[in-house]
Amino acid sequence: MAVPTVESPRSGRVSPGYSRTRSSRGNFEMGAWLFMRLSGVVLVVMIFVHLWTSLVAGDGISQVDFGFVAGKWASPVWQVWDLVMLWLAMLHGTNGVRTIINDYAEKNSTRMWLKGVLYTATVVIILLGTLVIFTFDPCPVIDGVAHVASYCPTA
Repeated sequence: MAVPTVESPRSGRVSPGYSRTRSSRGNFEMGAWLFMRLSGVVLVVMIFVHLWTSLVAGDGISQVDFGFVAGKWASPVWQVWDLVMLWLAMLHGTNGVRTIINDYAEKNSTRMWLKGVLYTATVVIILLGTLVIFTFDPCPVIDGVAHVASYCPTA
């Protein structure tokens, strides 16, 4: 990497001959920057659709209960919608916190530990959220009694 040279000790100006070299880290950072912009736009759209269907199109906040979520998650479309929203939000947030750690953690060991905790928490939350979405039973059997609602398939 070229080291910038100072033209004059008095002016403090950097020589225009300075050029950056390409590195794989730069490509990763460019991809992360682009991911933040694209995922942010997609998340805004997904969140507004989610809020509209959950709060505005129905009876408001009073309708959001187990039955509402169960009815919504009885459809694979809403399961995938919420899964994509979970994954994008977690990866978007993780990338933002990773950037903050890189900017403010001064020691390499501190940076390594903070990112290790961040990545571990991200993987755990994504795995648990995915597990909940796909193992959620909208038609539970409690104490041998099937709690059948309008969205449950009849047996």
